[in-house]
Amino acid sequence: MGSLASERTVVGWAARDAIALLSPYTYTVRNTGPEDVVVKVLYCGICHTDIHQAKNHLGASKYPMVPGHEVVGEVVEVGPEVSKHRVGDVVGVGVIVGCCRECRPCKANVEQYCNKRIWSYNDVYTDGQPTQGGFASTMVVDQKFVVPIPAGLAPEQAAPLLCAGVTVYSPLKHFGLTAPGLRGGILGLGGVGHMGVKVAKAMGHHVTVISSSSRKRAEAMDELGADAYLVSSDAEAMAAAADSLDYIIDTVPVHHPLEPYLALLRLDGKHVLLGVVGEPLSFVAPMVMLGRKAVTGSFIGSVDETAELLRFCVDKGLTSQIEVVKMGYVNEALERLERNDVRYRFVVDVAGSNIEEATGAPAN
Repeated sequence: MGSLASERTVVGWAARDAIALLSPYTYTVRNTGPEDVVVKVLYCGICHTDIHQAKNHLGASKYPMVPGHEVVGEVVEVGPEVSKHRVGDVVGVGVIVGCCRECRPCKANVEQYCNKRIWSYNDVYTDGQPTQGGFASTMVVDQKFVVPIPAGLAPEQAAPLLCAGVTVYSPLKHFGLTAPGLRGGILGLGGVGHMGVKVAKAMGHHVTVISSSSRKRAEAMDELGADAYLVSSDAEAMAAAADSLDYIIDTVPVHHPLEPYLALLRLDGKHVLLGVVGEPLSFVAPMVMLGRKAVTGSFIGSVDETAELLRFCVDKGLTSQIEVVKMGYVNEALERLERNDVRYRFVVDVAGSNIEEATGAPAN
């Protein structure tokens, strides 16, 4: 066990307002508690939610804000009651860093649905101290919300799995969509969508990527291994694909119609919403009634599911496709992500960056 330290000073990259221009920011993190794990951040993935939060798209942002919830790091200190992790372990921290531990979701180990969950950033701990994310040198996290990164999985590859990967894995598991031979659709081919293709293929599914144009056809089929590619604006192709899918994983984070995709589902098919859309989505009732179809949603995954996914990826040889950048490039990376100019996830090399300087470039 490392020696316990008092409140420590940390440097992260923070947004000060909804303009969302990140720059170095010095703050303190709490004393190491009995069940706390102190993590030296090595890598942190960049998620589309980081844009939503930094730019106050959801109307609840608090500043200064240090984003980042796909965190991989090294344990440098543990509290006296920590039993799950040791100094020197490589571990991950995802979207949630606290929960009530008493409600039905918590007792069922799906703490991401706890109404008192605490986000890894843009939130407040029970002691009133703000949470700050992984675009920083250090995080202090309760051991319950820290997962081991298994041997055989590179830390930079593991980072996107802590959000994008488990966000796809959790609904497939929960809704009983893991059996080989199922036919699934992945709507949207970004950070979450590309993991959807990989995970579904590893489960033995026939996978169709659905996109608004043919621009990503080659990468979907040749690089990611999708079995089919469907352009949603091609009315003839959409009609030919009607009643062909057991499920659709909908990763689109902006407003879009649902009816064209509901028509693709077979009897008892499921349309699972994963994208954070701030406007109402609609469809006429017969679209679901006449096929006993379901429109549902899912939110990230539990700590247990995250650990399970990481082991699944090692067993199946799955990795995410990433572009590693230095911290000084994070603002450009956020801009590129917003215009979908990344294949498929940015990962910040935090430990390899001089995070006290506001300059940088993509990593080699």
